[in-house]
Formats: sequence, C-alpha cells, structure tokens
Amino acid sequence: MRENRVGGNGHHTECRNPATDEVLGYSPLHSPEEVAGFIRKAEEVHSEWSALPLKRKIVAMKKIRRYMVDHLDDLALSIARDNGKTRMDALATEVFPAIAALGYYCRKAAFFLKDRSVGPSSLLFWNKRSRIRRLPFGVVGVISPWNYPFVIPFSEVVMALLAGNCVVLKAATETQMAGLALKECLDAGGLPEGVFSYVNMGGPDASRAFLEHGVQKLFFTGSVSAGKQVAELAARKLIPVCLELGGNDAMLVCEDADLHRAASGALWAGFQNAGQSCGGVERVYVHKDVYAPFLEILKEKTLRLRVGYDLDHGVDVGCMTTLRQVETVQGHLADALEKGASVFVRAASYSGKDSSRFVTPVVLTEVDHSMKVMREETFGPVLAVMKVQDMDEGVRLANDSTLGLTCSVWSRNGKRAETLARKIFVGVATINDHLMSHGLPETPWGGPGETGGGRTHGQQGFDEMTLPSVLVQDRFAFFARKNLWWYPHGPSVYQGIRGACHFFYGHDLMQRLKGSWGLIRILPRMLKP
Repeated sequence: MRENRVGGNGHHTECRNPATDEVLGYSPLHSPEEVAGFIRKAEEVHSEWSALPLKRKIVAMKKIRRYMVDHLDDLALSIARDNGKTRMDALATEVFPAIAALGYYCRKAAFFLKDRSVGPSSLLFWNKRSRIRRLPFGVVGVISPWNYPFVIPFSEVVMALLAGNCVVLKAATETQMAGLALKECLDAGGLPEGVFSYVNMGGPDASRAFLEHGVQKLFFTGSVSAGKQVAELAARKLIPVCLELGGNDAMLVCEDADLHRAASGALWAGFQNAGQSCGGVERVYVHKDVYAPFLEILKEKTLRLRVGYDLDHGVDVGCMTTLRQVETVQGHLADALEKGASVFVRAASYSGKDSSRFVTPVVLTEVDHSMKVMREETFGPVLAVMKVQDMDEGVRLANDSTLGLTCSVWSRNGKRAETLARKIFVGVATINDHLMSHGLPETPWGGPGETGGGRTHGQQGFDEMTLPSVLVQDRFAFFARKNLWWYPHGPSVYQGIRGACHFFYGHDLMQRLKGSWGLIRILPRMLKP
C-alpha cells in the first residue's frame, strides 16, 4: 500500500514493499507550482544544454553508465523491493537493458542527429540543395508506469537529453524508490542544474501540470483510459504526445512449431513480472494438430514454477504491484469462467504470510472472444489458450483486437512464420520468441490502435525527441538573380512554366520537345535583376 503522508518537511509518499508491506522510504510530493518552477528552470538552461557539443553530452552519459555498472546489485534490489518482481527480473529486464540502451544511443546519436540531404524532385530545381536537420523540442515531459519503473523512463530520458532537450520526469507514484534510484543515476552524470528534474505527484495532476506549464512534448506510458485523457488535454494546446498504452498480445503456434520452445516462450512471456508486461502474451492460438501436446508441455512447465517473495533467487514469479491490478485480474478470470472457460492448470499457490498481492499463474482453455481475457488487457499471470483450425484463423483472431502492440509466431519454417507475422497488424512481431524486443534499443517500440501513437527506441524513437526542420540553399544565388516564377509576370512567363510542365512530365516525345521551347525562352530572365 502507498499512502501520501506528512513527512519531515512536508507531504511525502510512503513507499512500501508490495510483497511484505515493509516501509522502504519516503518520497517528497511536489505541487503544480513546483512543477512549473522545474519547467521554467529547464527553459532557462535549454539553450545552453542544446548548444553543448554532443561529445560533451556523451561524457555525462558515460558517467551515468559507470555509476550504474558499479551499482548493479543495489539497483536491481531497489527495483525488486519496490515493484515486487524478482531480483533476477529486475536485473535482466530493467538494469541490463537500460545500460545497453545508454551505450547504443551514445554510439548512434551523432548519426541519428546529423543533417540528411534530400535530392531534388525535378531538374527544374537542380540548383536547390535541401537538407533535413533535427531540432530539440526544448523541454520534454516523461510520465512513466509502475510495471517497469526504471527501464521505460530511463531510455526516454537518455534519448531526450542526447537530442538536446531538457527533461522533467514524473515516475509512477506506486514505485517511487525505483524512480529515486533512477534519479541517483542521472545525478551521477553531473548534468547542469535544471537539465533534468524529478517529480513525484499523481498521474492526472502531473499531466495537467506538464501541459499547462509549458512542456513542448509529452511522453506517456500507461493505461488506455489515462492515455486518452492525456491526449485530450494535449490536443487543447496542440502539444505533441507519444503514447504507449498497452496490449492484449497474441501468440500463434503452428503445427510444425518446436512445442517445447513455444511452451517455454509462452511461460516466460505470459508470467514474467507476474504478467504485468504490456508486451507479454495473453492470447495463445494453437493449431488443432498440436493443441493437446502443446498444453501438456505447458502444464508440466507451469507446475514447476515457484511463486513467492525471495530476493535470493528462490522463486520465479513475484507478486503484483497494486491491489487495483489484482482486482482487475480476478475480475477477468471470473468473467472467463462464468462464460465457459476452464482452468487447465494453476501453478503452486504462494502460502506466505501476506498473500494478497500474489496471483497464481493460471492457464485457461475453452476460451472465446466474448471474454475479457481475449478482448482487454488483463495485465496479470493469465494465459488463455484457444484451438484454431488453421493459422489463417489464428491470424484473423489475432487481429480481432483494438490493441496491437506485439505478437509472435512459432514455427520451424521461418519463411512461413514471417508470412504469417506480416499479416498481423501490430507494432512488433517476433518469430520463435516473445517479450524481448523492448530490450533491443535499436528496434522501435509502439503499436497501432488503442496501443497509442508514436514510437520510442531506435532511430524512430530518437526522431520523436526532435523536430524535423528543412534547410534549403540556392547553390547559384551569386549567378542567378531571380527564380523563374518571380515577378514581374506576363504571358511569356506563363508559357514558360506551362512548357516546363510539358517538358518534364509530358506523355510523349513531341509534347516534351514543344514544352522545352517555352521553358528555354524564359531561362534568361533568371540572369536579370
């Protein structure tokens, strides 16, 4: 349980371990006025930070990386205690990917930010040199979730800073200790005051404060309903937003799949982080010919799972982070069972002192698309497995969703798997794997529909941190005194531009030759003042 309580110098968030209810610490709460002050300070220092050579920014980032490498165990422990996941999960899916992402963006930032030349669209503009440059927005706001409280905001903050922005980060109220650990990492970079600021306040209040007090772009990761509210607020001021709002992701198991690998992949992608992964597997569509053997293998592996709280690696699945999410999962399970689903297998239940946050991983069968587990984001350790007659049916059912973050196809035939994957309308499709591309900093992350809009990670994610600005230069301005279409106008100018249309785009040789004469006649006017 997290409560806002009065601390030594004002209001604080009391941070507790969701598995044990142990008090971990207190995080100061900020008011909208304080947020406004952070944004004003960021605006003041932005020009200086953006003008700093990229190499100098990278020096700061490498200090951050060194601090993280030197404090790996402390970071993993802090995240695990604050979120409820295992320490292995915290290290493998949060700390390591964050370090890898920082190194990747430091290596690639110069390439991502360099000017791009654009070739002329027509010989008529042969003398125009066009380049696209990337300009930082200024002050970027980041609002991050509690399920991956470290790695999700970390990558966005690093990309924004390297691109020349200042950043104000609002970490999830539920996982403030992980957020404060991230702040310590950023502080180790020795960034100038105001370049990075950390905020603790409620999500809706933070969204309003960020948008009302002048962030130039907002990155939000959270629920669909909250994301829609953020988008509505941002639209009133035409502030661009990048939204990542979740998934109800599908896994397709073909008749020629390696069933042991597929079952192990489903186990990982369905139950890792207690199922609290927007890119995890929730729906599994299995070809009828391998449905029964796949389930038997999945059953055997599920029964071996260890559920509980043990920071010394004695468990595989930890607890859920919030009681609200526990209620959502229980509601989806009740809905499925009421509509005819069956519990095929449950893992061994946690029998510790406080079991309210522990949801036993479960595999459901006899499911259909009338059930919430197949239509909405459950965000818990529930796998719903459905038999399909063929993989075309699997593709159709996978696409029967408003959420399209990720999917996976499992087959020994790589070409066939790719063909199936290309038919599924998602942001990320993986073959014979799942729930790992977020850890590849080179690949963009995001999806269509109610999954959100925009991308993070990769070059596309880096582009989200900047505005494209076109620079057009006339390479022969010293020679040509005016353009063909400049004043004064007259019949000859009209005929000349008309001739240009025929010369460049005419449908036969005769039309082009006639057009060339009108164009040639007005070319000398370019030399006259």
